Amino acid sequence: MLSQHLLFFFAMLGAFNGIGLAAFLWWRARGKPALRWLSLLILAVGVRTGKSVAFHFWPDIPRIVLQFGLTACFMIGPCLFFLVRSCQSDTSGPSLLDRWHIAGLVILAVGVNVFLPYTGHPALWRHVITPGINYVWLGYLLLASVQLFRHRTRLAGAPTGPLLLGALVGVWVIWIAYFTAGYTSYIVGALSFTFVLASSVVVYLRQRAGQATVEPYQDRRIAEPEATMQLQALAELMAKERLHLDPGLTLPRLARRLGMPQTRLSQLLNDNNQTSFKQYLAQLRVLEAKVLLRQLPPKPLELVAEQAGFQSMSTFHSAFKKHEGITPAAFRAAATVS
Repeated sequence: MLSQHLLFFFAMLGAFNGIGLAAFLWWRARGKPALRWLSLLILAVGVRTGKSVAFHFWPDIPRIVLQFGLTACFMIGPCLFFLVRSCQSDTSGPSLLDRWHIAGLVILAVGVNVFLPYTGHPALWRHVITPGINYVWLGYLLLASVQLFRHRTRLAGAPTGPLLLGALVGVWVIWIAYFTAGYTSYIVGALSFTFVLASSVVVYLRQRAGQATVEPYQDRRIAEPEATMQLQALAELMAKERLHLDPGLTLPRLARRLGMPQTRLSQLLNDNNQTSFKQYLAQLRVLEAKVLLRQLPPKPLELVAEQAGFQSMSTFHSAFKKHEGITPAAFRAAATVS
């Protein structure tokens, strides 16, 4: 009897903690897509494992509970996939294609739940829908793995790298535990989630403790050959993708695109390039503005400022005069005469 109580406690611990953690992450996300998807992923796994524990100990529970848990299981793979996608995107939300993708999944889940409920079609759920859900989960696991592998170089030094790798490995462990439950026990899947969640919290706390004393910059200066290579990679990225033309470009976004921590990019610019992030962007935008100012027929200065990536005319004028010593209008007049 005691062993059964302990088994229930540890199996249900992951489900309860997971749902609580999901709510906390959703509250802390404040518009950050990666945290939103992470909270949804943990919620889906938590609900799925909670259903497993309930069914293991009370096989006669209402079928609506099984249906709810299996629907959550259907969303585990997509949540992981879009978590990976959100960490690789520079936009504040999913693309139009991703929105259609998400809408299709939601419509499919709602349609099956409404028109093919478990209570009226138990055999269909046992022999078709449930196996289908598990293979959909596997399909998205493979897609997420491919996405992470393709962007491994870029994510190697990014802060989101350990998060994505940990989420991917954890979900693989849980899927394997459920897939092999026929050879072990159905409760192993829930126990694996408790283990994965506890391990993730321990790793997070250790990393946070180790980072508590880290200064904004590294203790040692970046070696010159390494800095030269990284500055060249930055220049190539900016020349190819022209990110400086986006007025909303931020240091974290640029660091993520370059595949390095934000603090390292800041150090690279300040110590090895002798410029701040804002000054670096201003230089590139002034160079772009000079090209636009030489074009014929002449464009309005407001349009030049906008196309060069400046947020306002005042910022455009001050940055241009600081770098060139004259106003944009005077530069265009001189370029026209010459």
